[in-house]
Amino acid sequence: MIRPAAPADIPVIHTLIRELAEYEKAPHEARATEQQLHDALFGDHPAAHAHIAADDTTGAPVGFALWFLNFSTWRGVHGIYLEDLYVRPTARGAGHGKALLTELAHLCVTRGYGRLEWSVLDWNRPAINFYESLGARPQDEWTVYRLTDEALTKLGTA
Repeated sequence: MIRPAAPADIPVIHTLIRELAEYEKAPHEARATEQQLHDALFGDHPAAHAHIAADDTTGAPVGFALWFLNFSTWRGVHGIYLEDLYVRPTARGAGHGKALLTELAHLCVTRGYGRLEWSVLDWNRPAINFYESLGARPQDEWTVYRLTDEALTKLGTA
């Protein structure tokens, strides 16, 4: 079962983000607070959206997708950037990840968005195989760059 996240889901989303950070070997980088997540998802000007994957029998959350809109100047339309997709290891293989991606693809199609994009760590072969089985293809010619922390502050205050 896939459903839009509700404010009551913030604690479980926060926990799932921490679990994802552990899986990606970067728990120290997951610094978002529950209040920040609440404000980003349900504040006066939401910056992101989330969907919950729930166990079909118990209804317990087993995964989530957190996403936001981007824009393609070449296509002239919005797209969805999937920031996080995570399904707990105990629930993997039951179709929750595919159901989350299917829901986001459905949003793209019904709203006229031109792309559904995300990043995956190059060592995460199970995820890469899963994404490619759905027809997703890597964008090998692009390299992601990022400014954070001291470098961001230095440039932003120059």
